[in-house]
Amino acid sequence: MTEHLLIKALKGEQVNRPPVWMMRQAGRYLPDYIKLRNQYDFFTRVQTPELACAITLQPVDQIGVDAAILFSDILVLPQAMGLEVQLVENKGPFLPKTITTQNDLEALQVRDAEHNLNYVYDALKLIKKELNNRVPLIGFAGAPFTLLCYMVEGKGSKSFDKAKQFCFSEPELAHQLLQKITDVTIEYLKLQVAAGADLVQVFDSWSGMLSPEDFKKFSQPYLEQIAEALYTHAPVILFPKGSWYALKDLANSKASGLGLDWCISPRMAREATSNKITLQGNFDPCKLLQPIPQIKADVKAMINEFGTQKYIANLGHGILPNIPVDHAKAFVEAVKEFR
Repeated sequence: MTEHLLIKALKGEQVNRPPVWMMRQAGRYLPDYIKLRNQYDFFTRVQTPELACAITLQPVDQIGVDAAILFSDILVLPQAMGLEVQLVENKGPFLPKTITTQNDLEALQVRDAEHNLNYVYDALKLIKKELNNRVPLIGFAGAPFTLLCYMVEGKGSKSFDKAKQFCFSEPELAHQLLQKITDVTIEYLKLQVAAGADLVQVFDSWSGMLSPEDFKKFSQPYLEQIAEALYTHAPVILFPKGSWYALKDLANSKASGLGLDWCISPRMAREATSNKITLQGNFDPCKLLQPIPQIKADVKAMINEFGTQKYIANLGHGILPNIPVDHAKAFVEAVKEFR
């Protein structure tokens, strides 16, 4: 794997063009995925290694991305810790039982919880075999603060008021929960690497809900713990969506890469990180609805701003379900054509 563009970019080694992949590339915009979605419910797809493998490989075969990312979900970890998670298509996740008290916290399964996720490791082994070294394989997990949001709120939210109130009114309980999630996540990611993941990404999808001061309390210490525990096993990309203010600090962590959304300019991100770390992003997924010539022009401009070194071309968040497949291909082709 050391010669693959993505691994070289994360190591800061010289590349002739940036590597490219897309968050949520394995999924809802691809017709072949929709066929499987119509046959099997979400957790059947996630928990059946052969289905997870087939879905993971679709964008590699059909779009030509430079990496595969495991088809799974961040909420498999709360499931493994003993919480029921329901996922209804087009409605999002729902957790009937939430964490509100010390008793709820103590009822969580922490010891060996990561071993409840053997279907993930089986899928990774199968994907690794099928990839046959064509591209690197990315494993992932949700960040502790983002998982706390779902485990306390019980569902998706635009503001996660209940989860934030829990952090502010019960900080000791919040930190206990964050530490429990962190401990399980570290072991979970280590097992993903052992099963075949060449690198891992940690998605802090909701950290942008926090002020800079609160990010330092409730998100940053746990992201840093994960990076510290994993970096000798595999490269780690941290993606704290919306938390542009944290880039300087996180550039000094043990992470190899930082994901960016589209709300920060490449120049600002480079200046904030002093070019110490590989940056990933940050094309607005909605821009994939533009005409193809405009997509290609905007991708070229994005790469020119970031520079080709210590850079991974990606979206600023997951690809949208209404993106035409040929537009996704155009994004990837524009990166591959860059000189």
